[in-house]
Amino acid sequence: MTGTYSQSLVVFSLLVAILASYTALDMAGRLASTQGRVARWWLAGGAGAMGLGIWSMHFIGMLAFHLPIPVGYDLGITLFSLAVSVGASAYALWLVSRPSLPWARLGAGAVLMGLGIAAMHYLGMAALRMQPGIDYDPFWFTLSLLIAISAAGAALWIAFRLRLEQRRAFLLRGLASLVMGLAIVGMHYTGMAAAHFPPGSICGAAYGEGIDAKWLAVLVIVTTLATLGIALLASVFDRQMRTRTGMLADSLAHANEKLLQAALHDPLTQLPNRMLLQDRIEQAIEKARRRHFSFAVMFCDLDGFKAINDAYGHQLGDKLLIQMSERVSALLRSQDTFARLGGDEFVIVFQVDDPEDAAVVAERIIASVGEPFLIDALELQVTASLGIALYPADATSERELMAHADAAMYHTKDGGRNGYTFFTESMHVSANRQLKLLQELRRAIHRNELVLHYQPKFPASGQPLIGAEALVRWQHPELGLLGPDMFIPVAERSGLILPLGDWVLDHACAQLRLWHDAGHAEWSMAVNLSPLQFGSATLLDTVKRTLERHRLDPRHLTLEVTETTAMKDVEASLQILHGLTAMGVNISIDDFGTGYSSLLYLKRMPATELKIDRAFVHDLEDNAEDAAIVSSIIALGRSLQLRIVAEGVETDGQRQYLSDMGCDLLQGYHLGRPVGADEFLRLAQAA
Repeated sequence: MTGTYSQSLVVFSLLVAILASYTALDMAGRLASTQGRVARWWLAGGAGAMGLGIWSMHFIGMLAFHLPIPVGYDLGITLFSLAVSVGASAYALWLVSRPSLPWARLGAGAVLMGLGIAAMHYLGMAALRMQPGIDYDPFWFTLSLLIAISAAGAALWIAFRLRLEQRRAFLLRGLASLVMGLAIVGMHYTGMAAAHFPPGSICGAAYGEGIDAKWLAVLVIVTTLATLGIALLASVFDRQMRTRTGMLADSLAHANEKLLQAALHDPLTQLPNRMLLQDRIEQAIEKARRRHFSFAVMFCDLDGFKAINDAYGHQLGDKLLIQMSERVSALLRSQDTFARLGGDEFVIVFQVDDPEDAAVVAERIIASVGEPFLIDALELQVTASLGIALYPADATSERELMAHADAAMYHTKDGGRNGYTFFTESMHVSANRQLKLLQELRRAIHRNELVLHYQPKFPASGQPLIGAEALVRWQHPELGLLGPDMFIPVAERSGLILPLGDWVLDHACAQLRLWHDAGHAEWSMAVNLSPLQFGSATLLDTVKRTLERHRLDPRHLTLEVTETTAMKDVEASLQILHGLTAMGVNISIDDFGTGYSSLLYLKRMPATELKIDRAFVHDLEDNAEDAAIVSSIIALGRSLQLRIVAEGVETDGQRQYLSDMGCDLLQGYHLGRPVGADEFLRLAQAA
């Protein structure tokens, strides 16, 4: 009995074989790049899609074959052939997902997979339940097995080689799918060629409980295309998600790198900051201890920088710092550390064989920094004061090395600047005193050793006092009462000025609340803000919470900001000052006349008063220049509708002079020294 083929279904079976092959290759790639539960899901889904594709190609090929008798398929055998196809596919995908595929394993896998595909094919043929049975030509039957094994081997090798291919993946998998599809189809039609149907044969599955060929065709085609389509869509979606995840991971890595850069480097010069410097010194100590070498820690401070910053503004000062850091960096080796602590303070860490090496580096830096800087058509000149501490000769810890180098640098400044000094034991006492003072100051805040004294502020017209300025003192248990000049610089250099400043603000407002409750409801309180406090991101919240905590009207609080601090970063200062004045807090520009103020910026600042520095008041009666400066400041304040305060009034002549000039408020030793809260109240009542 001779059968015929439908050419359209033959072509369709080839397309299904190619699509199934492409799905298998794609699933192999997914499996190779995943692990754990996700890999098991891809294995299950891939095996189902690939097995169904190969199985459906077989049945489409059988449907393309027409016999001159009714044809049907036994359901149980048909499903068993599908299970064999899925099992062979699962084994193949698992095999190519392994880290390696040696030739012995490839050969064994090809035999098992090829026999599995052949078994699926011949089980599908058995599902016809032909009576009498189908006769198979031994030659073509053997050839079909060889083709199945060869096709399986080629498929496994190609899938393993292309599983992680990223470049031209679509093209390479497409060509490989074509080869694999032709091999699978070749095996099928070779097997069909081996089948001979004796004359008078009938299909037992066409009668009774067999599945009709037309219904099977619809079921196979719809199910196969749907499964393969879903598998490919899932793969495409997974690829897109991986791409987006990879992009997100790259973005996060880049952002993390930038954050790390920002956290460990100075934003202006891009040099290491204090945190990274500390880590570098500690690493250098560990390395020097193991390898037995010495290194130097060199403190560098620029002489004359403040005058340039005040005269020309912080923007030009920033450019000077950048050029200076570039000059010094060019003198150092790649393994040396050059860091900026802030302002015009820098630290250099470098290995030395003997102290002379450090001296050579110091002389080079001094000579380089001393060369004029040409910035914005201006020729600017600064010098460098250096202090050097050596490991292990001078200290063996990061803190001590920094403190000793700092002490040596200040010794250079005291000795005339523009030079370098090695740390010596004679400086040890001073350095230790600074360290001890800092440690004790940290404890002083918690032990309530800090106290506030209050200096009265009087109207120039001679009326009773209208408030006070809070001035911090330290009641040291051993040294007695210390003025701010003894510990404020230490607090500013260490960053301790922030909690100290918050303490002053809180206690000054608490005292004002007590005075208001005692009947002095119109008194005001002035509190100085340090540069670090003024630049703190939490300043506005701190002031707001403090006022609310002590139930104070903001108009009774005046915050004093030095002219230099306010002009350091004008735009940032304006934002902070507007935030404070929006609360109702008064702003005083302190030490006015000692820095550099642009009238353009000054008129934009929401200040309520100008405070004339005591330096101009001291010789007011005898120095015509000081008198002219004070007169100009008063006239300027009047034009900007600002209240004028003069501090440092020590004689009655100064008081009268300032009153005649038109000052609004006065304070100084002649009018009242800073005293404790109780004494201040008694003086006010006596007045």
